[in-house]
Amino acid sequence: MTLQEYDYARESPSKLAASCLLLALTMRNLGGWTPTLEYYSGYCSKDLHPLVKRLNFLFTYQPHDKLKAVHTKYSHRVFFEVAKTTPMDMLKLEEILKS
Repeated sequence: MTLQEYDYARESPSKLAASCLLLALTMRNLGGWTPTLEYYSGYCSKDLHPLVKRLNFLFTYQPHDKLKAVHTKYSHRVFFEVAKTTPMDMLKLEEILKS
């Protein structure tokens, strides 16, 4: 989804990937940012929080009238229907990230 948004072009690909991973871990209740992830990514959890919030906002308020190809593709069972995943509530995400 970020490939279609100019606002994310200025982010480094590694930071964007790390933030997506942290958001996915949080959404699926699979734990948080571990010391191992911090070591290998080079990012601490606090550095990723603003971008994670922006990603969740993008995921929550995605435009439905144009650029549907990515959503359609990832709605297929081959890709585990990840496009159909329910976004996190912004306040709940904020609370989880603070803890």
